[in-house]
Amino acid sequence: MNRRWPVAVRGASRPTKADVARLANVSTATVSYVLNNVEGQRISEQTRAAVRSAAASLGYRPNLAARNLASGGSGVVLYVVPRMALGELPIEVGSRLTTALAAHGIVLSLQFETDDDQNVVDSISNLHPMAVTSVFPLGGRAFAAVREAGIPQIHLGSDELRGLGSLHLTVGQMRVQHLVDRGHRNLGFAFTDNAKLRPLGDYWLEGVRVAARDHGLPEVVVRTVATDGADAGPMVDQWIGEGVSAVCAQSDETAFVVLHGIRQAGVRCPDDLAVIGVDATPLGAVSAPPLTSVGFDPEGIVDFSVAAIMAELGYPVAPISAGAHVARLIQRAST
Repeated sequence: MNRRWPVAVRGASRPTKADVARLANVSTATVSYVLNNVEGQRISEQTRAAVRSAAASLGYRPNLAARNLASGGSGVVLYVVPRMALGELPIEVGSRLTTALAAHGIVLSLQFETDDDQNVVDSISNLHPMAVTSVFPLGGRAFAAVREAGIPQIHLGSDELRGLGSLHLTVGQMRVQHLVDRGHRNLGFAFTDNAKLRPLGDYWLEGVRVAARDHGLPEVVVRTVATDGADAGPMVDQWIGEGVSAVCAQSDETAFVVLHGIRQAGVRCPDDLAVIGVDATPLGAVSAPPLTSVGFDPEGIVDFSVAAIMAELGYPVAPISAGAHVARLIQRAST
């Protein structure tokens, strides 16, 4: 196997896109759009000039793929697959990304998340990847290794996928509008206590908060519920005691725990407390009561994500828009 990897890719001293963004006083997404000549973005000529000037002064080169190929290596992108159940989306992303990268001589290396992340650390050290991709932000030793290597980490919610970033606003608006139409004004939000899933919870919560403000609603009352449901009943009592009449959960699984708490508290859903999830897990159709949720079009999300990742690596791609068409409200008896 060809192992002529570029030493220059290693080390935190290499200028990064974040360095360019700070110098130009713009977001890293703007840097990516300008330097990769991505079409369909409303960026002023003044901003474009500032980005190019900052990149030139720092010696930053945005085309990671070209730089890697010029050094003699075929290139590797790491894809970290999470341990938690997320349906077929992570594998679908990996499959499509493998095909897209292979067309350009780039190898996708799947690394499954472990307790100590040693496999990810070793892969970064041994393979010198061009980028690391994942569904959620990396943490712990894996994040430290990526930062030390000075390579991009691309994940749901990162600047590189800003087009999908509006998805949380779309979903938040869907959920809040649905609840407002049913007379709810005091809303709660349920986090899971699984720390690995916290970034995704923060992502969905921001969408709910923005939508609640747009509707002139009071501040959303946020609670964290234990995955085993041990505190779910008291948590429901707290929400009801504070006047909360409907809860948006960070996932269907978390919504199931809230439904369990409603039964423990001896109250009724949706009469005393309505619940709405997100993910449209098939089991939601047979929960008690059946769970209202938001479902997604995985193909649309994957196509956009893969295109954004390819653009970040320096390959020209046709613009793909992400919007309301990738999400739909599935109304059931819990609201």
